Amino acid sequence: MLLLPAIDLKNGQCVRLRQGRMEDSTVFSDSPVDTATRWVEAGAKRLHLVDLNGAFDGKPVNSDSVQAIANKFPNLPIQIGGGIRDAATVQAYLEAGVTYCIIGTKAVEDPEFVIDLCKQFPNHIIVGIDAKNGMVATDGWAEVSTVSAIDLAQKFEQAGVVAIVYTDIARDGMMTGVNIEATVELAQSISIPVIASGGVTNMEDIIELCKVETTGITGTILGRSIYEGTIDLAKAHQYIESL
Repeated sequence: MLLLPAIDLKNGQCVRLRQGRMEDSTVFSDSPVDTATRWVEAGAKRLHLVDLNGAFDGKPVNSDSVQAIANKFPNLPIQIGGGIRDAATVQAYLEAGVTYCIIGTKAVEDPEFVIDLCKQFPNHIIVGIDAKNGMVATDGWAEVSTVSAIDLAQKFEQAGVVAIVYTDIARDGMMTGVNIEATVELAQSISIPVIASGGVTNMEDIIELCKVETTGITGTILGRSIYEGTIDLAKAHQYIESL
């Protein structure tokens, strides 16, 4: 089970949102590089970055912070989402040292775009599926579509997508526990690895996710829990390594 610390970028700062609401944010650090360093020192093997401004604006806004983290840790895999709506943005991120680009809103609006990206940038494309009651949300979670998460994921079965990041937005940032049932249902409906996101609160959540790892859930994103200390990232890595 891969543990991915989340670094959510808003106006050059590291923040956490509740249920994706930009107006309900908590600033945890003014230095994204210092935050990345903290999680790397705690054993992180990959970082999950989100350009929150980019998700709402439809184009990268916090590229300087992403570049700075990539420069500091040139050998560490980094995945970035938020505002990636064209191939040029993917190209720029990969050239900056990012390993994976996460396509969210555009994957809902234009699945063929993702398929084309996978051909153009093989082994570098992740699809982010954010869902509320099983239905896909877009545009920084401002809109809920009529497309189910499972139906959308299945469109990318043969595309070469590296993983699906599945977020239950009703749980995200709320510290209410991960939605294991919905995540397992998605993972069992596709052959693409699934990374769980949203609501991971304590070690019990990580233990439960490890129990269902065989369903195709290969990682989980940790946000507010590691910033508020309800999960000790170093100890969580020790637990996983002991399995």
